[in-house]
Amino acid sequence: MLRRYGFHPDLFNYFVGASGGPKWFTLAGIDRVLFPYWLGCRNEPLNIIGSSAGAFRAACAVQSNPLRAFDRLAYSYVHTVYSKKPTKFEITQKAKALIKDLLGEDGRAELVMNQKLKAHFIAARCRGPMRSESKVKQLGGLAMTAAANAMSRKNLQHFYTRTVFSHPDSTLEVNDPYNLPTEYVPLSIPNIDDALLASGSIPMIIDGVRHILDAPRGVYRDGGIIDYHFDVEFGPGPGLVLFPHFYPKPIPGWFDKGLKNRIPHAVSYFNMVMLVPSEDFVSRLPYGKIPDRRDFEVLDDKTRIAYWIKVLNEAERVGEYFLDLVHKEKAVDAIKPLPFETIPYKRVS
Repeated sequence: MLRRYGFHPDLFNYFVGASGGPKWFTLAGIDRVLFPYWLGCRNEPLNIIGSSAGAFRAACAVQSNPLRAFDRLAYSYVHTVYSKKPTKFEITQKAKALIKDLLGEDGRAELVMNQKLKAHFIAARCRGPMRSESKVKQLGGLAMTAAANAMSRKNLQHFYTRTVFSHPDSTLEVNDPYNLPTEYVPLSIPNIDDALLASGSIPMIIDGVRHILDAPRGVYRDGGIIDYHFDVEFGPGPGLVLFPHFYPKPIPGWFDKGLKNRIPHAVSYFNMVMLVPSEDFVSRLPYGKIPDRRDFEVLDDKTRIAYWIKVLNEAERVGEYFLDLVHKEKAVDAIKPLPFETIPYKRVS
């Protein structure tokens, strides 16, 4: 399709943002040129789907001034400072403050009213011990989840239900090759903050979110538990999926990080176009790596903040490079096959 029609924004009906916390900083430059400039030129609605940090990005992208929203998100995240031994309460309160910053005064209304760019936040509704805030029960629940997931990703259904908080006028469908249960909840001004917080509520670190308005009763946690980097097909309409990602290889779920043979399905990536920073770009970043949450632990605040600001500044070059490619109509020439194996399509019964 790209070779026939060119690298045109109207070919993309879906945009995906993965979990990853401050890893997003390497993609900030791309987001800032995609929204509003490049994808803003589309004629048809675009579904923007994200889990955790990807959901935060989606909430920024659909606002009337996405550049300011991305700036607020970046500034708030970079300058978040914790005490030496932060409690879950402290970290949860800082997460709520970040969400308030990125939404600003009008972001909630702009999100539900935007008919061109439709946001979707993915969270995981918990079952069993993962509903508890007890560390002992959560540790047990995480251990059971990891063991069950190692046998088959399908076993996640015993612990979690994927919950998609969707734009109120959306018909988005998430088709899972493992048939993991999925439920849909309409976003509204009163539940946006809770839905965003739930999508980023890392177990053991941030409190789960209980009883979200219009959603099934329960405890909701990080969407990356199920959809870390995604292994699903989006519908119901056709169209390509644009996936700016910090890694050249996706990891389907959070519990798949240590499973080298856990690869996504071909049906999930046959229409996927990934925009990935090059190895050379990453090697030239401070410390030769992409930022991550461990930086909070291994770097003092002054050093970490300077490092993250440097990455954000460097990421601007990635966005400029992308715009240069599309303006010179050279983007198609830069396309390469996906550099990872996929599972031939076979729906799990």
